[in-house]
Amino acid sequence: RFDAAMTLTKKHYQRLWFPEPGTGGDIPSRAEHGMTKEEFDRHMPKELWREVVDRVAEEVPDTLLLAEAFWLMESYFVRTLGMHRVYNSAFMNMLKNEENDKFRASLKNTLAFNPEILKRFVNFMNNPDEETAVVQFGKGDKYFGVCTMMVTLPGLPMFGHGQVEGFAEKYGMEYRKAYWNEVPDEELIRRHEREIFPLMRRRYLFAEVENFLLYDFEAPEGYVNENVFAYSNRVGKERGLVVYNNKFEYARGWLRRSVPFSVKTGAGEERTLVTRTLAEGLDIPDDPNCFLIFRDQVSGLEFIRNCQDLHRNGLYVELGAFKYQVFLDFREEWDDEPGHYRRLHDELNGRGVPDMEEALRETYLRPLHQAFTPLAEANRLQQLAEFRQSENPAAVEVWLNEVVGQYRYLAETVRHFAGSERDPESVVEKFRAEVGALLRLPRSLESFRPPASRKSGWMVKQLQRHLVENPLERPVMWAWALLRHLGELVSETDAAAVSRSWLDEWLLGKILWRKFQEFGLSEVQSGRAVQIVGLLIQLDGWWESNGAKHQQPYRVLHRLLELTEVQSFLGVNHYQGVLWFHRESFLEWLDWLLELAALDALSEEVDPEKRRKVLLERYDILRRWERALEPSGYQVESLLNLVRGRVPRTQSNGSK
Repeated sequence: RFDAAMTLTKKHYQRLWFPEPGTGGDIPSRAEHGMTKEEFDRHMPKELWREVVDRVAEEVPDTLLLAEAFWLMESYFVRTLGMHRVYNSAFMNMLKNEENDKFRASLKNTLAFNPEILKRFVNFMNNPDEETAVVQFGKGDKYFGVCTMMVTLPGLPMFGHGQVEGFAEKYGMEYRKAYWNEVPDEELIRRHEREIFPLMRRRYLFAEVENFLLYDFEAPEGYVNENVFAYSNRVGKERGLVVYNNKFEYARGWLRRSVPFSVKTGAGEERTLVTRTLAEGLDIPDDPNCFLIFRDQVSGLEFIRNCQDLHRNGLYVELGAFKYQVFLDFREEWDDEPGHYRRLHDELNGRGVPDMEEALRETYLRPLHQAFTPLAEANRLQQLAEFRQSENPAAVEVWLNEVVGQYRYLAETVRHFAGSERDPESVVEKFRAEVGALLRLPRSLESFRPPASRKSGWMVKQLQRHLVENPLERPVMWAWALLRHLGELVSETDAAAVSRSWLDEWLLGKILWRKFQEFGLSEVQSGRAVQIVGLLIQLDGWWESNGAKHQQPYRVLHRLLELTEVQSFLGVNHYQGVLWFHRESFLEWLDWLLELAALDALSEEVDPEKRRKVLLERYDILRRWERALEPSGYQVESLLNLVRGRVPRTQSNGSK
């Protein structure tokens, strides 16, 4: 490392000790030793650093030479003196002072002379002679915008001591320890982890210059906005595009063509200037049926652009003060005959989305979503609550007919999407019966409780508590009723599995999650509610079991605990060789299973006494599980053994 290398030996040795005649010199006593430049050149024909570089190359060729050369002499050291690397002070100083036109000019001049020189620059935001990065650039968008440039430009990025942690103390070369009592800024570190470190893991994409292009940012008014830095790089088909606005003002404009850069003509060392379009820099086909999809590292959003439009018009970008975008993960998609990508492109109109494939599915599924969404609206959930308490049977019937009419349209749409020939009317009638049972349930509880039965009283109290205290009950059971029988339109044997799969495949769960929040649930509650909907769809007839009746509680529990969604809901986890489950989730699960059993009993056309008897049999199963809960120590194997009637092995204490 050559310290203060910009004090060129030849130039300053003559200036100080052998000044040219007539200049007087900086040291009065040396004036009488003046020497003309021609005479001095005879005595010292070469710059000392040039001699050092040549000797090192000959005698120790594996040595890397790194020069500290400021005062805008960096290019001279790599062009003329042959240094392998040189600290690029212009990067720090010009970007800090927002002398953006000057820094762009330095980049353009280097590209015009020889782009390979960019690889020799060491870009940094602080060094031991300067204030720390956090003092010079702050901790906000400007810091991260410049830091993004540092790790995505060709050359070598260099972080200063304490830069990532946000330390403000300036460390001198002689320091043996810190004098300020500073602690790492955890939020600053996390933002580095989110935005900077992923880019550093892709240095291979940004480090070379063979495909590096610097673009002009053309404002709509026709001038080049020098405050915006935009450049791309490419390795094979992997591409990156960086855009940063280093000014406290809004910027909008087009990326169309690169600045000139030199390439070899093939005739020796002769070079010529050329430019490339953005589309050429990204290496995309000029085809109206091809669409380019890419992701912004900063926001995480994905964007879609038509490839032919990029060839004709370039890329339009808008950036706020000190904002930046790093576009990665480019891929080309060819449109199909119905034109789904074209439709998605036109609908988004430049906007980004979290997942382009999901957005494409939403475009394809729009007719289905338009049929499903009215039934999932928050007002339907509110109406369910109101009509559960209504004393006006005629009004309830009118509302039920309206809802069933919407559901019939949904069933027809589902049948069309699934390519089924089945008559949807049986599914519609089952939905009517399901909703009827949901409406009657609160007022039918007393019919399950004869005066002399304590067990019936416990069961009714548990149901009442669940209906009143669980805020997820109405949203979950309404969505369950909507989805439960739809799978029967394509399969009788696997109807529940089909209905459950559509929750994800057809993005119906996403609609429910959004509508549950409109109803008043939090994001977390809404996610939990969607999870429970998927779980309950698969638990139709949960009480069914083959074999002896006294073994029914064990057989049913064993079968249900094998289901992945049940394990997920109960928080089943493996710890120190034992399978544990979550106590509170298990108790909540029992409430949901009891409501399913009650709704099934209400939908049966039987006399009240027989209905009560059937429900009590199912309640007995749940009571058997609940009595084994605490003795099991919340261990899966112990729970199963206790329900089966076996004495469990010695258990650990506590819950997991």
